[in-house]
Amino acid sequence: MFREFREFINRGNVMDLAVAVIIGAAFGKIVTTLVEGVIMPPIGMALGKVDFASLFYVLDASKGKPASLEEAKGLGVPVIAYGQFINDIINFLIIAFVVFLIVRQVNAMKSKQESAEITTKDCPLCLSTIPLKATRCKECCAELG
Repeated sequence: MFREFREFINRGNVMDLAVAVIIGAAFGKIVTTLVEGVIMPPIGMALGKVDFASLFYVLDASKGKPASLEEAKGLGVPVIAYGQFINDIINFLIIAFVVFLIVRQVNAMKSKQESAEITTKDCPLCLSTIPLKATRCKECCAELG
């Protein structure tokens, strides 16, 4: 069983996936910092000094209206923290866009590689390899219509 597990781990796909997960987690942290530290503060300032991460809606006002999200959590007041949800949506959109750009670039490289590979064809009579634009086979001299 250990040998089978070792063979599974040593496959290229598993290693590639592990590297992708680690890089993806690091990239997610960078995007989160970008959104929370660079993108949202100017937007919040333009909208009247609003900190999106601390926006919330109090569901049960019987314990009073807390001044901050931290105070609401400390008092155990049920709230909907929609500001953090807005930040998370922006995080997701940025990550999804970057992944789209990467996949698009990889697909473009693959299509260029595939189109560059097709430069020869086989003669239908002798099956020798000839250039794609040839009109006569160099081996058997057959006409290639």
